[in-house]
Amino acid sequence: MIRALILTLALASPAGAFELAWPVDCTLGKTCHIQHYVDRDPGPGTKDFTCGTLTYDGHDGTDIALPNAAAMAEGVNVLAAVPGTVLGTRDGIADFVPFVPGKECGNGVIVDDGAGWQTQYCHMKQGSVVVRKGDRIDTGTILGQVGQSGNADFPHLHLTVRHNGQPVDPFAPEQTACGATNDKGLWSTALPYQPGGFLAAGFATEVPTFDAIRAGLPAPVIPADAPALVIWAEVFGGRAGDTLAFSVAAPDGTGFIDGSADLTRTQDQLFRALGKKLRATLPSGAYIGTVILMRRGAEVDKITTQVTIP
Repeated sequence: MIRALILTLALASPAGAFELAWPVDCTLGKTCHIQHYVDRDPGPGTKDFTCGTLTYDGHDGTDIALPNAAAMAEGVNVLAAVPGTVLGTRDGIADFVPFVPGKECGNGVIVDDGAGWQTQYCHMKQGSVVVRKGDRIDTGTILGQVGQSGNADFPHLHLTVRHNGQPVDPFAPEQTACGATNDKGLWSTALPYQPGGFLAAGFATEVPTFDAIRAGLPAPVIPADAPALVIWAEVFGGRAGDTLAFSVAAPDGTGFIDGSADLTRTQDQLFRALGKKLRATLPSGAYIGTVILMRRGAEVDKITTQVTIP
């Protein structure tokens, strides 16, 4: 997370003169998601480029997030979105620790294209930065790996794009206010906007902690004599008024768990769980869980998960 005063978001050069490639070696909507966009509200309020809620006050970049710390530990490369010259780098800042004032970006890289554009890559994993000041790089060059260094509450890459020193929203560079757009902006290909959705779901024998979920829970082993069967789901971009609808089908296809949870406040990331205490041995076989995120009566996203009782 990076906070900065957005003085202007107007594009000062012709559209199409500058183009960004996707900067993380992940698949958007499957192995990563966009948690925050540039804040387009000039005042104390917050709005992303669609007038949605996926931003925070003064946010000047795009946060591309991994689902959990386990994914970060596996190593996900950060890639140069444009060619240019490396102006500077920082490494050696530990992940998962409070940030030092003045080093909010954590471990990072700044690249200059020589024509007034700069791209800054922040929160990279400690020890992962592989380029140096003065290096000439191409689009797609590996810069390092996604981490959680500096002012970061979850593993992600913060990408800031600047033109002549001013932050530019890569999704809607020529808009002076928020509003839905079908244009690809500065990206080489149009990227879908997801107003919220699921990061993960699973089963457990008790309600897990949020810290455990964010770390990345391993596949569960649930015995037939478990005291309870719990289904949980992790969500990003949840809004007040949303509903999570839970259902679990037993091996014979009958309903085993059915219920819902209403969200009372807007949150970047959250989880909810629903369970059933067991008074008898669970029948063996596959239990299939489904969770649906509903918003104003419409389905935003759906996720399924399965566990097999021996």
